[in-house]
Amino acid sequence: MRAFIVSSIAASASPAAAFDRLATAALFLAPTLVLTLRGGAGYCYFVLLALSLGGAFVHRHDPLYFAPLRRYRGFTIAMLAIPCAIVAQQLVGHFYIPRQFEAHSRFMFVLPIFVVLCHLSSRQLRALGWGCAAGAILAGGWAAWSVLGTGPTDTMRFSNAFTNAIPFGDTALLLAFLSIFTLGWDARRSGVVLAVKGLGLLAGGYVSYLSGTRGGWLAVPVFILLLGLQFGWFAHWKRIVIALSAILIATAALLSTSLVQERVGAASADFVEFGRGNSHTAVGLRFRLWEASWQLYTEHPVFGVGKGHLEQALGELVSRGLATEDIVNERAHSDSFSTIAELGTIGLACLLLFYGGAIAEFRRARRSADPATTTACYAGLAVMLSTLVYGLTIDVLVPLMNTTLLALLIAGFLAMVEARRREMSSSSSQRSCSNTLPSEPPTSERH
Repeated sequence: MRAFIVSSIAASASPAAAFDRLATAALFLAPTLVLTLRGGAGYCYFVLLALSLGGAFVHRHDPLYFAPLRRYRGFTIAMLAIPCAIVAQQLVGHFYIPRQFEAHSRFMFVLPIFVVLCHLSSRQLRALGWGCAAGAILAGGWAAWSVLGTGPTDTMRFSNAFTNAIPFGDTALLLAFLSIFTLGWDARRSGVVLAVKGLGLLAGGYVSYLSGTRGGWLAVPVFILLLGLQFGWFAHWKRIVIALSAILIATAALLSTSLVQERVGAASADFVEFGRGNSHTAVGLRFRLWEASWQLYTEHPVFGVGKGHLEQALGELVSRGLATEDIVNERAHSDSFSTIAELGTIGLACLLLFYGGAIAEFRRARRSADPATTTACYAGLAVMLSTLVYGLTIDVLVPLMNTTLLALLIAGFLAMVEARRREMSSSSSQRSCSNTLPSEPPTSERH
């Protein structure tokens, strides 16, 4: 017994164990701090990147160590697509704007991080789900404290000091729902587990509500559909009735609040004004900006006007009388329109590879009989599909906070798929070996 205790302590104090604990802590803290500490997710990202580079050096002669990059080629291509397009464009266009590469480089450099995460145990990777819940609760607590200090208002949209209300509210909403998606990792759903992750949903939803992010709210039906598929809400008509009733009650409650009524009413009024020919509204200006972006795409269909040159190109349209000064902007307020204007058809193809490659990996593995694998796949699909929906009305793949968190979430959830594949394969091999061992000879033969 004493030898077992000594060996256990020695194993826990080994460099490998310390390495795994540090990686697990960084994976937990990234979503926990993303909304409340400037650069919080970035610090964790670079800790993981440093660990991954060290691991790559130690295992540089072991091809099996890097096997996940080959096994999940769709993910690897997805993470490389847009950065490669930006590099190629700058080489062809003979210009160099490194700042435009910074945000998307988070996807490229997450590949070695993914390899490290794939070699963690599934128990350690569950820290990502708890980090999402903690991040939503922390942001919700801060929001509640701020409202208590200043009083509620229908005109001030809640945010933090280092980003605007839209990505802030969208990220909070994603963390809120990921708290529930990752319930599938908790085999023993005690009252404490349900309370903490349920609080994560409420806290993150509260932050999204205060931020007034109408575009982000469009992702809620996507989240609900995926949750219904994950937890079997649509397996029986009684479950469907219960789920629809809960959704209708929650929707009615939200629509009765003054803030939601004001935001939805403002959007409706903007559409009415746009139909009358008045485009000097938030919705109208977006439509005109998208129209101008399409015009730039038709003029520069292959590589676009150049990453980082959109504002200048829009100014040239104004000088030619094809646009008005009030739409000149650094971004097109849409991932797709910004991409076609700045990167052209090449960029659009890479954007589709980004979405499609990652979605295909999660979709392929979601039918697994293993609950942890299924949970990771639905959480990964929630990340990708919500990013696509958010990107319809805002540039999601631009702020460093967004790209850093997205890269870690995608890599972390796919790493869970790989970790469970490895663990189940190892367990199956052990059972196979135990079944093939020769039985113990009879007592007479032993003597």
